[in-house]
Amino acid sequence: MESALTRRIEQIASIILPAHATEAAAQFQKIEESLEAIRASESVNHRLFDSLHEELLKYRDNFLYESLQKPFVRDLIVVYDDLTTLAAQLKTASEGRKSERLMRWQDNLGNAIHALLEVFHRLEVTEVESKEFVDLKIHRVAAYEATSRTEDDGRIVTRVKRGFIWRGNVLRPEEVIALRCQ
Repeated sequence: MESALTRRIEQIASIILPAHATEAAAQFQKIEESLEAIRASESVNHRLFDSLHEELLKYRDNFLYESLQKPFVRDLIVVYDDLTTLAAQLKTASEGRKSERLMRWQDNLGNAIHALLEVFHRLEVTEVESKEFVDLKIHRVAAYEATSRTEDDGRIVTRVKRGFIWRGNVLRPEEVIALRCQ
């Protein structure tokens, strides 16, 4: 459209008498300035549109994560807790017995837990990494055990329940038993 407009203007310019050339040049200058203003305005509008589009995509993604995926992930964590509790009970119950059936059940349950952890990783859910000392950002102390050594204060003794991180935020803190100096 711009090139057609330019050609038309050049045709008009060739028709105009040389006496009116200065007046025509001034008008052409005004037209050129107007076109430049339109181009600048379109550029600003384009950037504004892109910015709004990006913001809408973020809102949509947040809605999907918070409203739909987060409750599902929380339910999967409950299933994980149930399976790990069942695995611990099965291990305790089978101590001293060397039954092939019990061994198969333990293996199957271990495989199910591993498969669930793979689902977590696909959903960007990671386990809280093991640490030597309590970090209150990612741990919740379920109980304390006494110690006389000050250097052991806050040392984690046992991991009671695994913690999970989702999209950079702690979804559930890891429950631990820690030492406390008396």
